[in-house]
Amino acid sequence: MVRILVTGASGFIGRYTIPLLVDKGYEVHSIYYSRKPDFEYDRNKNLFLHFCDLLNLAKVKELISEIKPTHLLHFAWCTSHKRYWTDWENIRWVQASLELFFNFAENGGERAVVAGTCAEYDWSYGFLSEYITPEKPKTLYGICKNSLYRILSQFSNQAGISLAWGRIFFVYGPYEHQERLVPSAIISLIKDVPKFSFHGNKIRDFLYVEDVASAFSSILESNVEGPINIASGQPLSIKTIVYTISELLGKTNTKLEIISETDDDPVFLVADVRRLKNEVGWEPKVDLEKGLMITIEWWKRRLGQK
Repeated sequence: MVRILVTGASGFIGRYTIPLLVDKGYEVHSIYYSRKPDFEYDRNKNLFLHFCDLLNLAKVKELISEIKPTHLLHFAWCTSHKRYWTDWENIRWVQASLELFFNFAENGGERAVVAGTCAEYDWSYGFLSEYITPEKPKTLYGICKNSLYRILSQFSNQAGISLAWGRIFFVYGPYEHQERLVPSAIISLIKDVPKFSFHGNKIRDFLYVEDVASAFSSILESNVEGPINIASGQPLSIKTIVYTISELLGKTNTKLEIISETDDDPVFLVADVRRLKNEVGWEPKVDLEKGLMITIEWWKRRLGQK
């Protein structure tokens, strides 16, 4: 019997992944800590919620030995907006993730999918491919994620566990932190602020959050191992996103101002998604306009707008 343990149940991606797995009939065990997931669980007889601080290693060991999951989907990490790039908590999450995986292995775990990041790559290459682009992270966040990947890759080989590592690119959708690009643009335009300034000339690879969740679900069900880029594979300028939001809202009162770049981030960052498409057999279902429209309507409700 497949028993799936999902960490980060109430997180940005986790909250969308769990219903997909539950609806497929799997026995799903979800760990949450900071807040209980806020969608309906009562009707789901195959879903079990567990309150647990993953940084409490003794509690984690106890919980894993009780559940004995066959599959692991690990999203939980420190995610404070902007701060997570340099947050010392990244180091604690490497330790917590190693303990989680160790206990998973000790209790008969078979298949694991862990959330990685595009920040593990050398961004100077622009087009980022799993087995071609060098891994050269520049931030503590990227270094910690990549270090965890390297350790788990070796350990999983020795323990006989099938491991896939999903490298997430740029995600948008409901529940995203309001200071990030898409929410901040939506909120500013809804409120008719006089001017919205942004770095519009950068090219990035965006994917709607429900598609990200769907990709992780498909990877977990597959036998594909190693690093897999989670992205659309489509280059998209920041200004295209902001202008599209403006058009969908029908807003003309706010001046959209593209400001010059002040950081050393590359202009072009796009994923090679051939592994995701050809080996996993997954493709996105939500295009940009639809994804932004869903997100806009969610923020309208959140802000009490009609």
